[in-house]
Amino acid sequence: MATQAAFLAGFSQLAAQPGRDRAVAVAVAPAPGPARVAVAAVGSAKLGVKAGTSRTAAVARLGVRCRASLIEPDGGRLVDLVAPEEGGRRAALRREAAELPHRLRLGRVDKEWVHVLSEGWASPLQGFMREHEFLQALHFNAIRGQDGRMVNMSVPIVLSVGDAQRRAIQADGATRVALVDERDRPIAVLSDIEIYKHNKEERVARTWGTTAPGLPYVEEAITNAGDWLVGGDLEVIEPIKYNDGLDQYRLSPAQLREEFARRNADAVFAFQLRNPVHNGHALLMTDTRKRLLEMGYKNPVLLLHPLGGFTKADDVPLSWRMKQHEKVLEEGVLNPESTVVAIFPSPMHYAGPTEVQWHAKARINAGANFYIVGRDPAGMSHPTEKRDLYDADHGKKVLSMAPGLERLNILPFKVAAYDTKQKKMDFFDPSRKDDFLFISGTKVSFHNCWDVVIFSTNPLSSLVKS
Repeated sequence: MATQAAFLAGFSQLAAQPGRDRAVAVAVAPAPGPARVAVAAVGSAKLGVKAGTSRTAAVARLGVRCRASLIEPDGGRLVDLVAPEEGGRRAALRREAAELPHRLRLGRVDKEWVHVLSEGWASPLQGFMREHEFLQALHFNAIRGQDGRMVNMSVPIVLSVGDAQRRAIQADGATRVALVDERDRPIAVLSDIEIYKHNKEERVARTWGTTAPGLPYVEEAITNAGDWLVGGDLEVIEPIKYNDGLDQYRLSPAQLREEFARRNADAVFAFQLRNPVHNGHALLMTDTRKRLLEMGYKNPVLLLHPLGGFTKADDVPLSWRMKQHEKVLEEGVLNPESTVVAIFPSPMHYAGPTEVQWHAKARINAGANFYIVGRDPAGMSHPTEKRDLYDADHGKKVLSMAPGLERLNILPFKVAAYDTKQKKMDFFDPSRKDDFLFISGTKVSFHNCWDVVIFSTNPLSSLVKS
């Protein structure tokens, strides 16, 4: 792996070349009058998101062209599967869904996946996976796009159906089904459907590397799920809302891209967490921005992006995490002028190196060209043995060579720990190692040790590969 000095030297050389855009993976000059996507009003000054604008017809079902100043989403277009209000399409879809004879009721996790798909986090995926996409994701951690290129997709995004419903649908020769919530209200329509076998054991073994009992996502969404999967093209009636007081934080990839453009960000670095921000996190994120400025970026913006879907019972609830994140900005621990706080709607698998690829890929679609990852990303303790389920270093290693993520580069960072002499978090100094404490982030003190690297989607891959 190239040293940071070599990386910085290479960056300086590249930045000196005229006509090169260091902030995007495809080095092209912005076209005159680039298409813009509108950001909906979010009603929260804490986020710094410009209110008063609305989603426009530019956000069509097949996707929108993204600004040239931000990294391209997978497939070149950001998928948007929400039916537009313009032209009466939304009202027509609602009527059609109400009249369809076959209705599949969504569970909590299913609805979260509808949310993820509808906003383009899984671009270029157009709906729940059909069998060929499921098998590619399961065995290759990637799917082949329409242009023939492999796109990273490390976790299956699928919808299960029971045997009785499967027989009824197939007996009628139905090609469209309505997706409804727990109150039987239509949420979406799935079209050109394909039904295929749900081999649960294979899915669990390939995704988690174990079939041990006690895996949280498996118990929540797979064990009692139907023995068949149904895939197809998804069209969602209206944007997914939870009415929990946090919807203003649930910014779509299109909205985030517009916000980054409004702030004139030339680099976006994303940090995902599922627990409160602690001093080690803050040190890491502040130092990351400092290093990006030293590299020549003028306005790097942090996307503080807590996971907002299903999490296991002992994780801190989302509502409390968001209150804490608000305080972090209010008290200046992180600079609100260079920080956007938003909720990532995906459910959590706790699938370690397999899942962290999904987390990185989704943030590319949101416009982030740097992704911070710590030790044991998306990991957990083994459910039946007294050890971690995954090697703590495998996540960052897998990201550096994952199929479909070839644009990612690695920039190493120092280890942070609690300095007992300075009484604060600082970067570890091996010359006085006895002065530092490495304390788990799950403890009350919220101090933690993070062996961190940044994964970057910029055109400098040749400079950092060994």
